[in-house]
Amino acid sequence: MYQVILYYNFQEISDPDAFCKKHKKYCKDLGLKGRIYISEEGINGTAGGTAEQIEAYKKYLCSIPGFEDTEFKQDESEYIPFAKLIVKVRDEIVALHVEDVDPERGGNYLSPAEWRRVMEGEEDYVMIDVRNNYESRIGHFKGALKPDLKNFYDFPKWLDEVQIPKDKKVLMYCTGGIRCEKFSVLMKESGWDDVNQLHGGILKYAKEEEGKHFKGKCFVFDDRLVVPVNPKDLEPIAHCEITGKPADTYINCANMECNKLFVCSEEGARKMEGCCSEECRESEYKRPFDPEHAFQPFRKWYNYFGEDFKERDLASQKS
Repeated sequence: MYQVILYYNFQEISDPDAFCKKHKKYCKDLGLKGRIYISEEGINGTAGGTAEQIEAYKKYLCSIPGFEDTEFKQDESEYIPFAKLIVKVRDEIVALHVEDVDPERGGNYLSPAEWRRVMEGEEDYVMIDVRNNYESRIGHFKGALKPDLKNFYDFPKWLDEVQIPKDKKVLMYCTGGIRCEKFSVLMKESGWDDVNQLHGGILKYAKEEEGKHFKGKCFVFDDRLVVPVNPKDLEPIAHCEITGKPADTYINCANMECNKLFVCSEEGARKMEGCCSEECRESEYKRPFDPEHAFQPFRKWYNYFGEDFKERDLASQKS
């Protein structure tokens, strides 16, 4: 088994270019694969490797002054879900395109246990899914507002237009927590006082609370694309854009001029040769479609969750 980590740390870096160069060399020498972004505001990364490589990297990052308290969300995978190593400097480690957003001025942190208690209590609240629409489409907490937005930097405009009473208790969540760090600041500075974010995001909640009250699965930004959250509720909540049947697997359109990311079942993918439309299927720029590779991560779940998952999934495909 390989290990996959997701992490971030808002810590000032005075010379991002020099930091990046040194960081990239260490990761390359270590043999790590993944995507790591560095800016003046800190670091944001996801990486995969052997248990030894991941432990060495975690120790290395935490040995850098200011990064001792970096928290890692960690998961197992039967393969490394990254093709290569990317370490780059960016203007922001998560792009909100709003100046002077300091996470120190953000909302309250709720541990996964506290988050669950609020959901199961009688307190009135508004919950916001602070992710893109293609993420929330395949999985979300019950009752959450799911803005129909393609990019995180579209959220400020949405917040200006949405009519959420300023006296409401606000809960917000994302995959690992980083987007809530910034969006909670924006909400507080826009007049909401009781702003709360799920500490560690969906991935930490899945580990500590077994994904209770989460419907569907979680989109991740690596080659797995989708991972389970609640092992007791694995039914797809989205539908294949080709067949209309329940599905929560994503593929990119085989037409290289399109490359659209869309929900597609294996049946639909085979029918359209990996394309999102008949027009794309007939394109001269269509790359060969390999269903064995495209649906490999999905098949891994069968081995992990056992025959019960197989039977329930097959039943859903027939509905």
